[in-house]
Amino acid sequence: MQQVISVWVRDPRIQKNDFWHAYIDYEICLHTNSVFFTKKTSRVRRRYSEFVWLRQKLQANSLLMVQLPQLPPKNPFFSLNNAQQVADRMKGLQKFLEKILLSNLVLSDSCLHLFLQSQLSVSKIEACVAGKTSFSVAQAVHSSTLRRFHSEEDLQRDLSVLCDSDSDSSECREPKHKNKDMLLNKSKSQPHLI
Repeated sequence: MQQVISVWVRDPRIQKNDFWHAYIDYEICLHTNSVFFTKKTSRVRRRYSEFVWLRQKLQANSLLMVQLPQLPPKNPFFSLNNAQQVADRMKGLQKFLEKILLSNLVLSDSCLHLFLQSQLSVSKIEACVAGKTSFSVAQAVHSSTLRRFHSEEDLQRDLSVLCDSDSDSSECREPKHKNKDMLLNKSKSQPHLI
């Protein structure tokens, strides 16, 4: 059977840190039958600066054995309200992911799996990969939902949510309590992968 890894970068959304600071994040959808992934479908949201971190981390981890593709360039005049600039960046991010997912060496990197299939921040990804958390890479991937973990307690609480290893996070039981860390602008009309 041929192994397939399909990835989409879509649904750009403006997220506000506060009145003066905002950024755009993008939904990354992954669907695969590849043996490299234990979770076959996932959805996460990432921003451009996290892609920059991922590229730097993958390049360092591959010890220059793989030349990674470039990300869309950082534009000092990038506007959150310019639909063409946002669309161009989104396409560039998708092309970047499509190209790196062709490399078996890159596919074996835990940072990539946590980036694509968990809601951990980059600092939490680094801590998890370094073994400085009480949860493993596999536990972080399997407990992912569409939210950010701001503390280890958040992740531990969500690890108690039972998920089938091949299920999408939307098929997991929701925790009884809602956390104020839920993503802003989460809409009920989000498409689900099948």
